[in-house]
Amino acid sequence: MKYIFILILLLTACTFTVADAADSNTVSSTVVTNNTPPTANSPSVVVNNSDVCTSGYSGSVQTQVLGISSGVTIKDANCEMIKLSRSLFGMGMKVAAVSTLCADYRIFDAMWMSQTFCPYMGAIGEDAKQGWLDNRHMVPEGSKVFVAIAKKEAEDEKLAKEQDLKDAEEKRKADFERKKLLKELEPKKNLDENDIKKLIVGGFTLLLFL
Repeated sequence: MKYIFILILLLTACTFTVADAADSNTVSSTVVTNNTPPTANSPSVVVNNSDVCTSGYSGSVQTQVLGISSGVTIKDANCEMIKLSRSLFGMGMKVAAVSTLCADYRIFDAMWMSQTFCPYMGAIGEDAKQGWLDNRHMVPEGSKVFVAIAKKEAEDEKLAKEQDLKDAEEKRKADFERKKLLKELEPKKNLDENDIKKLIVGGFTLLLFL
């Protein structure tokens, strides 16, 4: 019985030792979580009406914290001008249709270069040309033809001023030379008059002696 009791004590002590060892063990693990935000997608901007001169544009920006996306429509002024001109032409308003196109400086310059001037206040042809020249503030901005015309007129005005100064200088020199010549001839003129007087007196004296 004594040996059995000692064996039981040893087995009990071993059991507590294993339990303590099991309690002292540490199990570590790492859990990986994907925190990447979703990508910002650009919206689809659709323009279905062909009579509306607009274009759709969209874009997006994505950062690590925030994503933004947006879409807009932009008006096409050139498309509107062409459609308005076609509508006027279709209704028989040919002069109005050309006037609509002439709002673009490129068409204005092309018409001017071809000597078919854009209408001006109901006038056409040479009358329209003179109207544009007299009212240049109404010419479409960016017209290269009128820039060249203004440059040519400035050069002509400069040459005219230079010519006027040259003519004035030549006139001044001519007046100076004329006055100088008159001064030189003035003593000779007096001398000639004295000679004439002497001849007259001499002639009367000769007659008296006769």
